[in-house]
Amino acid sequence: MKIAVISDIHGNLPALDSVLNDISTRNIDQIYCLGDLIDFAPWTNEIIDLFRSSRIPTLLGNHDERVAFDQPINRKKKHSPEETVAREIAINHSKKHITLINRNYLKNLPFSLKLNYKIGQKHWNILLVHAHPDSNDQYIFEDEEETVVEGLINREQIDCLIMGHTHYSYIRRINNNWAINPGAVGRSKESNRLASYLILEINETEIKPEIIQIPFDKQKVIEAIANSGIPDFYAKFWEN
Repeated sequence: MKIAVISDIHGNLPALDSVLNDISTRNIDQIYCLGDLIDFAPWTNEIIDLFRSSRIPTLLGNHDERVAFDQPINRKKKHSPEETVAREIAINHSKKHITLINRNYLKNLPFSLKLNYKIGQKHWNILLVHAHPDSNDQYIFEDEEETVVEGLINREQIDCLIMGHTHYSYIRRINNNWAINPGAVGRSKESNRLASYLILEINETEIKPEIIQIPFDKQKVIEAIANSGIPDFYAKFWEN
């Protein structure tokens, strides 16, 4: 069994297209998405339309939830004054332009998804979350204390925990279990700024994870943001 896990599209259709095209060449059995389809690039409706038509199982990210339910935009200490202003404008842009059918699609996305794959005589239990099994506002970075991650894995009775939200990819082996972040498709914070996703190969004896990172047309994203109501702050992100 080979599955692909993608996360954090953030309105970036060129990056999503590149990832889906790459996945199509790899004999993948199933694709899953960990959420955050929207905000920061202008293809909100095009991306949700794609997910609705493809029926890729998708989770509710924190950005999806904020727009779907028109929640207030809480300011965060980690953001500079410039980013704080740009972030509010960008999120309000999504709220303004999303169609009703796409808003309703987001409202009905699940918080988490637990998979059970039976390969031969072995059952593999895999938990997919956007950010953390308890909250979409918590982060699990690669340097999280091992005892904390191990405690979550034991509590959920799983072999593998897969989460996004941080926009940094990593693969972490903890005893005989895994904690994995596929990184971000549409807004990677890694130095290479490539679109990132995970391939998980599962057989009767082991799980084999691999992070895939591929280029996409960043100039197209820059130009599309410049021609939208989204602040140039998010175009400059792709000039680095």
